[in-house]
Amino acid sequence: MSSFRLSLLLAVPLFALPNCSIAQDASADQDKAKQVDQQTNEDTYRQLSLFGEAFEKVREKYVEPISDEKLVEFAIKGMLVNLDPHSDYLTSKDFDDMKVQTKGEFGGLGIEVTMEEGIIKVISPIDDTPAFKAGVQAGDYITHLDKKPIIGMTLADAVEQMRGKVGTSIAITIRREGVQEAIELSIVRDVIKIQPVKFRVEDDTIGYIRINQFNRNTYDGVKNAIDKVNAQVGDKLSGYVLDLRNNPGGLLDQAIAVSDAFLDQGEIVSTRGRKETDIKRDNALPGDLSNGLPIVVLINGGSASASEIVAGALQDHHRAILMGTRSFGKGSVQTVVPVSGDGALRLTTARYFTPSGRSIQGKGIDPDIVVDQAKIEKLAEMGIHEEDLKGALSNPTTVKASNDNKKDGPTKEAEKDSDKDYQLARALDLLHGLSLMKNTGR
Repeated sequence: MSSFRLSLLLAVPLFALPNCSIAQDASADQDKAKQVDQQTNEDTYRQLSLFGEAFEKVREKYVEPISDEKLVEFAIKGMLVNLDPHSDYLTSKDFDDMKVQTKGEFGGLGIEVTMEEGIIKVISPIDDTPAFKAGVQAGDYITHLDKKPIIGMTLADAVEQMRGKVGTSIAITIRREGVQEAIELSIVRDVIKIQPVKFRVEDDTIGYIRINQFNRNTYDGVKNAIDKVNAQVGDKLSGYVLDLRNNPGGLLDQAIAVSDAFLDQGEIVSTRGRKETDIKRDNALPGDLSNGLPIVVLINGGSASASEIVAGALQDHHRAILMGTRSFGKGSVQTVVPVSGDGALRLTTARYFTPSGRSIQGKGIDPDIVVDQAKIEKLAEMGIHEEDLKGALSNPTTVKASNDNKKDGPTKEAEKDSDKDYQLARALDLLHGLSLMKNTGR
């Protein structure tokens, strides 16, 4: 199943906020609240009467018979999806699917999507899934499913169509910025098993931790990664790269826990609801699992929601250097509220703020160092050196290769991931530089 959420929580709220200042937001909210308060019971009954009249007319005159259950479902869904892009009505099946997703295993294509002006926009493909392997990229627009245009569908309708039996295929038409022609992909549905955290050691001294998604296993995965890297590298460890690129978010409590893993104290995130009293602040507990070592956090346009909470908290506390490109910009909290009939409302109930009071809704988080992704190519070096001059003296400290090695030719060094990933390579360069300055006492 292609996930239709940017970020979900089951028992805990998640996040988004408009582009204006906090003061402007508060003033606008007060005006809206005043208008709502001025409504009378008579106004409410009049509107409900209008709804009842429309309900009866549709049931009586629509060209095909339709059940009352479906009409009510459509009415509730229409009410919620018109509030904002993240509120929705979840049927019993949708609710069950959502609960499965938060466990980190589900079936489908492996993409996180949202609706933008009637078109499905890809927030990010999930690592090692069919969509990822097929070449779907963050920022892609899906315009057709099995040759049928998406225009006119709701987000839930499109997501439902992308679901299907494991092993079956679906044709997806994509429009990509900078590419003139539409991209046609055929993707085979599969069971999506998300390993939320991957890690390795780079250059023998740097721990690389990649977080794909914030599900219920993410913090444990980060802690395990830090423990394993420490055991492998020991005292030579000079820092960490925390890779949040194309991470679409997930559970708020996991974002808080991961932030806390690298912070000793201070606020991590605050959520503010409709009322002035609806303010919740989450603070870090003493203890930094990384022992204060330098951290570079990689972000891009596919980093959303819970990813932005972590990036914003570490940036505001000057605990990490953010590198890459601007994040997606989602700062609203969705609470999942079960209702009768085994369904649920996914309702935007609050906005979240970084420790410094920033809202990133629609704006995103700007990295400290902007590094666009680029292809790394080694160019042949031009010019000559001393050793190329006729009659140049030999270097007595140079160890000459054996005749056998000369016959075999130079040994080619294995290509590393950082050789292909420009942003990661720059992050490693930065950590090496910081380590060098520390060791030389600069």
